[in-house]
Amino acid sequence: MTGRRETWTTDEFGASHTGAVGVLLDDGTVPGPAYFDIGSGSAGEPISHWSVYDGRFSHVPRAAALQGVCSCGWSGPAHPLDWDAIGDRRLDEAGAGTAYRGESDWDAHTTEVAASAVPVPEDITRLLEQVRESIEKLGKTSPLAAVRAVRRMEVTAEDAGYWAARGARGDASRAEAATALGLDEDAARKLLARLGRWSPYFS
Repeated sequence: MTGRRETWTTDEFGASHTGAVGVLLDDGTVPGPAYFDIGSGSAGEPISHWSVYDGRFSHVPRAAALQGVCSCGWSGPAHPLDWDAIGDRRLDEAGAGTAYRGESDWDAHTTEVAASAVPVPEDITRLLEQVRESIEKLGKTSPLAAVRAVRRMEVTAEDAGYWAARGARGDASRAEAATALGLDEDAARKLLARLGRWSPYFS
């Protein structure tokens, strides 16, 4: 179980690659979420943010290291916390640099995911960027025209995506589609179903 903590996603991969800063104890294990009394007889909401694992409370262990983690199961290298240097300072301040290294590792992980996904031809990538830039420029002088252009892009994408999704459905297994798209299998299934206009529960 994971409690509330800061997470990150990318626009393309969404929840399939939700990143966070994970905590490791001295023995290499991952601690469970921390609970704090909110004064109403309840244990409160579970929290897994790295900064609470400072050992100040007897029921919350002290972190030995921080690492980037991802909802796909990936975990980055452990970055040890120097408690002699941290001393009595707050962990959210003294450990910020260590946490940032974990976030940077996750950034590199998502870059690797993008690189391992099926490549989009360079001419299409450039065209999409040109269209985005043109719409942003149009939005400065005629916002409604820019909105209409975006809507026409949506219609075009829906039409093109329909045939692409139906072709992909018969061309690849769920696992193959997920890897090619950089998504987990459930997200890939739902994406293809949305584009191909079939029920995701019968795909």
